[in-house]
Amino acid sequence: METSYSERLKAFAPAADEAGVKAEVARMREAAVQNETAEVWRACLGAIDLTSLGVTDSESSVAEFAGRAARLAIDFPHLPLPASVCVWPSFVDTAGLALGNSRIAVTSVAGGFPSSQTFIEVKMLEIAMAIESGADEIDIVLTLGEMMDGEYDRMAGTLELLRGEAGDATLKVIVESGALGTPQLIRDASLLAMLAGADFVKTSTGKIDIAATPEAAIVMCTAIRDFHRATGRRVGFKVAGGVRSAADAALYYTIVERILGPEWLTPALFRIGASGLANSLLSAVEGREITYF
Repeated sequence: METSYSERLKAFAPAADEAGVKAEVARMREAAVQNETAEVWRACLGAIDLTSLGVTDSESSVAEFAGRAARLAIDFPHLPLPASVCVWPSFVDTAGLALGNSRIAVTSVAGGFPSSQTFIEVKMLEIAMAIESGADEIDIVLTLGEMMDGEYDRMAGTLELLRGEAGDATLKVIVESGALGTPQLIRDASLLAMLAGADFVKTSTGKIDIAATPEAAIVMCTAIRDFHRATGRRVGFKVAGGVRSAADAALYYTIVERILGPEWLTPALFRIGASGLANSLLSAVEGREITYF
């Protein structure tokens, strides 16, 4: 008989308590000052998923946004391009056309984003249609109500189905850490997402009041580290929601560097979901105020 997700979760140690996490945040903030350098800011720029998920998005606005991302190669040829452009499913083809041969990936939110409160059939169809339209990567949200009610097998079972629907596309699972709140729930959600096949675990949708925090990042990166030690599989980390300054980016870079190691500091395993952050990083690297997005 196949072991349930709830049983598999028990193989992992519990999360650190809140006091321990806060102490670790203080250490990371101190260490991050040393990473406020042009080299780190360039690396963070190459890890960005440039995001346009507004209620007023249109074909023209998304085409302009994605086209501007592609033009970074012309305007700043000495800097890395962002990892991807993230858009609603209905704009995947628009973004892809605007990006052209830039090698910037197209990410799409799907699966009933941002609440995940819809039929499983709808979630699967939305993922399939986004991929059919050209999405390289899919960002979905786990079902928070099930997670908070302790229905771990049901929640993770749904993620497993969606993992199958995503096929070869990179699948990022958002745990919405600000809603989960406690280190233990954040750790359990991250581990369950990884056990269900996530390629990345991601902090937030950016659609609720509490978005990414260093505390959540530390808990999630520790879960990724422990999962790797137990299984040998490397899962990526994506921070999103409220990451706006170059100093913020350096802090999350430092958390990944110190907990997971330098091998995680590549767009294949580290992402930052943002749009305005690109302006801050460009300004920091170039030494002048730049408003590009």
